[in-house]
Amino acid sequence: MRREDLWLLSCIVGSLSELSLKDRVFLRGYRWRRIDPVPWSPLRKPLSECRVALVSSAGLVAPRQSRFDARMRGGDPSFREIPDGIAMGSLIDSHRSRSFDHEGIRRDPNLALPIDRLHELAASGRIGEPNRRHISFMGSLTATGTFVRQTAPAAAELLVEDGADVALLVPV
Repeated sequence: MRREDLWLLSCIVGSLSELSLKDRVFLRGYRWRRIDPVPWSPLRKPLSECRVALVSSAGLVAPRQSRFDARMRGGDPSFREIPDGIAMGSLIDSHRSRSFDHEGIRRDPNLALPIDRLHELAASGRIGEPNRRHISFMGSLTATGTFVRQTAPAAAELLVEDGADVALLVPV
C-alpha cells in the first residue's frame, strides 16, 4: 500500500483517541464477535445484470415509520424497510450512538444509505437495477442474539423474495 493511501485510510478510520473516555473504555473491553469462516457467496452473473439492495446500519427511518428505540438495553435489533423511491431528504436519523458526528448523515442521507448513487450506477450500466426496497438497521448493538437469530434472517428473506442478487452493506 502506498504512503498516501495509508494517510487517507487513517483520516477516514480515525483513532480511539478521538472518542470520549467512556467510549474508549467500552470499546477496549468489548468482546468482539469473530465469524470464521466468513460466509461468502460469489456472484452468479455480471454486476451489470444484478439487482442490488442496500443494507445500512445507520438507523435511518422513513417519515411514517417508528424510530429505533434508543432506550432498549443492548440496542434495538429491529429493521426498517426503506422504499427505493423515497425522497432522501425525508429520511430521519434515529441512531442512538454518540460515537460519531451525525451531522453529515442528516444533511445527506446518501452517506449512509446511498440510494441516489445506486441509481447513478444503474443509469451508467455498472449495475442492473436497484432493488425495490432497502434495509436499515441501527448499529451499535451490544446484545446481538436476537439480531443474529431472527432479525438478520428475516431481512435477508425479504431481499431473497425481491430477487436481489447483491446486498451492499453500508456500515456506520
